[in-house]
Amino acid sequence: MEAVLINASLSRLNLPPKPKPLPTAPFPSSLPLPRSSYFLRQPTILSSSFFQDQFPQEQQQEEEEEEESFGEVNRIIGSRTVRSPVYSADGSSAAAASATEYLVEWKDSHAPSWVPPSGIAADVLAEYETPWWTAARNADARALAALLSDESTSRDPDAEDGDGRTALHFAAGLGSEDCIRILAEAGADVERKERSGGGLTPLHVAAGYARPGAVKALLELGADPETADDRGRTAVDLAKEVLAATPRGNPAAFGRRMALEAAVREMEKVVYEWAEVGRVVEARGEGERKEYLVEWRDGGEREWVREKLVAEDVVKDFEAGLEYGVAERVLASRVAAAAGDDGGAGTKEYLVKWVDIEEATWEPEENVDPELVREFEQQLCGSTQETVVG
Repeated sequence: MEAVLINASLSRLNLPPKPKPLPTAPFPSSLPLPRSSYFLRQPTILSSSFFQDQFPQEQQQEEEEEEESFGEVNRIIGSRTVRSPVYSADGSSAAAASATEYLVEWKDSHAPSWVPPSGIAADVLAEYETPWWTAARNADARALAALLSDESTSRDPDAEDGDGRTALHFAAGLGSEDCIRILAEAGADVERKERSGGGLTPLHVAAGYARPGAVKALLELGADPETADDRGRTAVDLAKEVLAATPRGNPAAFGRRMALEAAVREMEKVVYEWAEVGRVVEARGEGERKEYLVEWRDGGEREWVREKLVAEDVVKDFEAGLEYGVAERVLASRVAAAAGDDGGAGTKEYLVKWVDIEEATWEPEENVDPELVREFEQQLCGSTQETVVG
């Protein structure tokens, strides 16, 4: 990295009555990834006064007067992201904005203090920020690990760039599983949404850029495949949307389609393992908003689940008015003679003991849980308990 020269005259705290705009960052503010209409956006530079105006004027003046008395900045030794409400014209709270503050070490006897970026010279900011964002945008796992383990400074693993992206968003888009795990171990939020980029989580970015390895790593670290972006799309929805826009039969796009399909499989595997529905109890909503109140096979509490997450046969049975019973165990088996008693092959049936029904009933094999059938067959221990009935 090129050496950063610090001019002492530029490294003094100098907060004017009205803060100057935040200098343009010395690193690119868009993802250095393949072109995609879903992710690349124009960089947004936010003025520091946008955030400082949210604090009471008197408190701000007191802080400025106190900080103006400090001497030269030695270096930045830490950073943090501060969220504050943004108010609309009518005075109501409309959203939450983010700003970065820096923990500054002074050359005189003052204790370290938190300072907004407008109060720090550009060369000092660059000396602290450039290594971090260079490592993030190049998915340099070794450099990120070194910065996070440096005991002389502290790093916020959820630090945001001008577009509200974190290092984890870049690692996910570039498909670096090592960077993802290093950042997560340091405390990075795997569910953090882009502040000004449509509300995409790192999982959205990994899925949209067809990075199945990164998708799997994020899921293992606790990323929720059901989290929606600002348009209501889950990461699965977004990956399928990109897949539909990727041409078929084009050799250049073949690898991308394969990677997108692999990413979708990873996410759906997690979703459908979770959604082991025993039966549907109730339905509500229409179209894409249709949901079902389901009972889980493992006995968990009933939950409302979107229609596409429930097995089609379970939905069809519910819509047809069929009711489910909960089988406790199989008591016996038999082979029922074929209709007309013409010597044809009979139908296997099992005598089922139900949890909520006192009387056991004979059921065809397809209506009985295969696991209960296996348990029954193991209990037979070679003995024959089948009968043929007319």
